[in-house]
Amino acid sequence: MRYITVGYMVTRRSVALVTRDPSLYHELAGLLRERRWPTVSLLPGNRIPESVAVVLTSPEEAYLISHPNVIAVSEGIDRRALGAAVEHALGPSPTEVEIIVGLDPGPRPGYAVLAGPTLIGHGNLDSPESAGPFATHLRHRFPARHVVFRVGTGDPPARNRIVNTLLANQRSVELVDEQGTTPRGRRRPRDAAAAEAIARTRGQPVRERFVERITAGEITNLQRLSREGSNGRVTISRMSAHRVLSGEITLTEAVRETIERNPSLRTSRPPREQPL
Repeated sequence: MRYITVGYMVTRRSVALVTRDPSLYHELAGLLRERRWPTVSLLPGNRIPESVAVVLTSPEEAYLISHPNVIAVSEGIDRRALGAAVEHALGPSPTEVEIIVGLDPGPRPGYAVLAGPTLIGHGNLDSPESAGPFATHLRHRFPARHVVFRVGTGDPPARNRIVNTLLANQRSVELVDEQGTTPRGRRRPRDAAAAEAIARTRGQPVRERFVERITAGEITNLQRLSREGSNGRVTISRMSAHRVLSGEITLTEAVRETIERNPSLRTSRPPREQPL
């Protein structure tokens, strides 16, 4: 098993990857390299340096490790939630601070995770409904923290789906007026930046589900997005757009279904992973 680093390379606060499972090792090693966290690789039973702030291991090996901060990582990990937990462990945030998650609504909502004032994670979710599983993963990664979700007011269909998904998972939700939170720039970086601004703004608590009404304008806008995302090749049907807005399928799936039903639309260039 090839190690990522050796002991003397580890800086003051680092991550220890402790496992005999080759599959888990290689999966986590990729994440650790991607995030550029100071890392040491060990085997169960090895002495853990004092510089280690958090240990990543398998559920089966967790009981073998003597450390105050052990994260047992099973199959199907959510990299976003795990990354936030590791960043929190490496950072200076006190243990009692609450976790605040900002969400910028859209087909792929932007998200930002704060531990007190410190940004510990950001990016994009796959769909508005992904907020539910994401919330569950965060709860598992921060079991002793209160987690608040602040959702922007933009894109009402996506906003309502996000809020309703979070309330169904019994999460604390606030609605934040998005005016002034969305910076200029390319869409995905802008989503994450807007999500951070939303996370840093207090909102109004939401305790009841929103009524989801799909308008003709929202359907037309989604059809436009399908054309943009498929380089002008595909315009999804109004029925498919309604299914997307209802959360039954994603926009990418709707575009692919349309192509599959119309062989003449097939080319060597598939649609983008997620039309925006």
